[in-house]
Amino acid sequence: MKLEEIVRRLELQVAAAANCLDREVTGGYACDLLSYVMARAKEGNLWLTVQGHPNIVAVASLVGLAGIVVAEDARVEPTTIEKANQEGIPILTTSLPTYAIAGRLYALGVTDSA
Repeated sequence: MKLEEIVRRLELQVAAAANCLDREVTGGYACDLLSYVMARAKEGNLWLTVQGHPNIVAVASLVGLAGIVVAEDARVEPTTIEKANQEGIPILTTSLPTYAIAGRLYALGVTDSA
């Protein structure tokens, strides 16, 4: 499923890299521990987190993630948005809890790709 369809169907807000929503999402991964994301997320996954610092962009770029969803109205730092725009890493935001957005993604057919 394309990232732009997920944005539309789940009513996510696009905070960065709006021109990169044509990416195919191959699965999802929810975690706030960066080392776990680097070790266990897979290329093309959509990452769910509540972190908003610039290191999330570096991790997403390193792994080759389709994008990042920052849940629970967590604040995304302006430097993070700037870096994401430079790197072409979509950052999406939602007020929904991480558990709820994960459930909605799963219902759309976005699984853990394990």
